[in-house]
Amino acid sequence: MRRQFALFAALALAASAPRVLSAQDSAAVKQDRKEVRHDRRELRGDRKDIRHDTRDVRQDRRDVRQDLKSGDTTDARRDARDLRQDARDRRHDVRDARRDRRDLRQDRKDIHQDQKKDSTKD
Repeated sequence: MRRQFALFAALALAASAPRVLSAQDSAAVKQDRKEVRHDRRELRGDRKDIRHDTRDVRQDRRDVRQDLKSGDTTDARRDARDLRQDARDRRHDVRDARRDRRDLRQDRKDIHQDQKKDSTKD
């Protein structure tokens, strides 16, 4: 009786193992898809920030030129400082966008590899 029970338990475990492993793989795919959505959202935000900072840089350049043309060096210095800050913000946003694109590519690659593993199990 014990042998039969042990044999039954071994067979049940062997039959359920692929399902358990498949469930773990689908959880990994689900997590990767969630990360892809998150990376896309961050990338859209970074692009929006870059456009905003680019507009600010252009406006600051115009302001500096206008202030220098009118002889107002105090305002020109203030606008130049603002220009440097906006340019720095833009560089940081470009760097963030580059990282987000890299993360997005990696997450897509992970999804592809996970799906490839799932297809070889069948």
